[in-house]
Amino acid sequence: MCVESDGCEIEGCSSSDEVRTLSGSMSPGLKSSPDLHPCKPGQKFRAALLRCRSPAAAAGILTFGNVLNYMDRSTVAGVAQDIKRYYLVSDSGIGLLQTVFICSFMVAAPIFGYLGDRFNRKVILSCGIFFWSIVTLSSSFISKEYYWLFVLSRGLVGIGESSYSSISPTIIGDLFTNNCRTMMLSVFYLAIPLGSGLGYILGSGAKEVAGDWHWALRVSPVLGITAGTLILLFVPEPKRGSDQMGGRIRTRTSWFCDMKALTRNRSYVFSTLASSAVSFATGAFGIWIPQYLVRAQVVQKTAVELCANNICSSTESLIFGAITCVTGLLGVVIGAATTRLCRQKTARADPLVCAVSMLGSAIFICLIFVVAKKNIIGAYVCIFIGETLLFLNWAITADILMFVVIPTRRATAVAFQSFTSHLLGDAGSPYLIGLISDSLRQSYTMSALWQFLSLGYALMLCPFIIVLGGMFFLATALFFLDDREKAEKQLSQLTRPPSSVKV
Repeated sequence: MCVESDGCEIEGCSSSDEVRTLSGSMSPGLKSSPDLHPCKPGQKFRAALLRCRSPAAAAGILTFGNVLNYMDRSTVAGVAQDIKRYYLVSDSGIGLLQTVFICSFMVAAPIFGYLGDRFNRKVILSCGIFFWSIVTLSSSFISKEYYWLFVLSRGLVGIGESSYSSISPTIIGDLFTNNCRTMMLSVFYLAIPLGSGLGYILGSGAKEVAGDWHWALRVSPVLGITAGTLILLFVPEPKRGSDQMGGRIRTRTSWFCDMKALTRNRSYVFSTLASSAVSFATGAFGIWIPQYLVRAQVVQKTAVELCANNICSSTESLIFGAITCVTGLLGVVIGAATTRLCRQKTARADPLVCAVSMLGSAIFICLIFVVAKKNIIGAYVCIFIGETLLFLNWAITADILMFVVIPTRRATAVAFQSFTSHLLGDAGSPYLIGLISDSLRQSYTMSALWQFLSLGYALMLCPFIIVLGGMFFLATALFFLDDREKAEKQLSQLTRPPSSVKV
């Protein structure tokens, strides 16, 4: 027999079995005792749930939650033209929605990083996902006179989603090791493009079926509440550092010490700056590329008007969403396979693969704005290749962080990287692109050609930022091995038994 934490017997266990408690810890198997009483039906059900807490199941649930996280934020982009018409706002007003969301997201990230390194992570995750689900559902009932309230609701959603993005990768990092961890993180970060693409598809599809764009915001909250419940039931709370030293970390550093160490970690700093470049481009593309392609078709006279019968064209959002899903899958798979292959040739493979993919992506993204005026199919081909190369580095960047940062400060590192990449990236890029577009066509507000050209000229800023990100990944490669070695030495000091420490 084995024993659950409340002191009752669980049937079907041997004397050598171990049982997980609700906190995620392992209690050793105990022999049957006369003092033990049989489990009640509810306790047996609870014990059966606990036995389902395998690392693979936990990773799957966390990945599902990450898909919903990114699906929710891109759903608004999928119906951006409808929101613009409903609330009567300009391009910069639509960009403001994403900017407010990202600003609240990045401000909350360091707070959740601090909490994630010190308290129960799965409880924080569940509370965060419940919060943004409720706020998103409530925002779908805001009337057209209260656009400011709709903007505020996006800010609150950003706070809820920040908890998930800051903490969930660290749980996967503690559940798996080496190449297995790389593979699981690749699957987890596949949720970024997959969820983003599904958000466009969900937003456009729900709007078409219901005949009302508000329904686009009423599907993901139901799935979010489901994901939060699954996290509470099936995701364990692994010991921090169990991926490297079996969780035997005996000392913990202060938050100020953690931040000081991170700012001196050159690989971490440069990879964070590179992530900022990726965020800048993806944030701008997510909002503006579908609308840019709609305007391109108006210029080519393959589309006469943007909106009709109170529903705006959603074909481009659907196609862009599908492309994002496929390119995300290809990018993550190609990135993981390429990195594993290149590691056999050089230990600096991770940052070098990211650098090459970024520089290649910039070339094809530039071509989008060259061919879109005359050939929409050609523009889609350039988007497909450019996004594939851009998404290739999502999981690799996370793995770089796991290599050069010790386990006890990983949540802080993820949160601070998220804060910085959003601050320098997609916090401002949607609004900035919209503002540049509005300024360029200020004297030609009624010209369809200038609506198309002004947005294209504004989006041309993105390839230059992507090239800068590639340079930062090259800088990361210079210091990667030294910083990884330093992290290993710091970890060995933290796990050293007290008796071996010299006084």
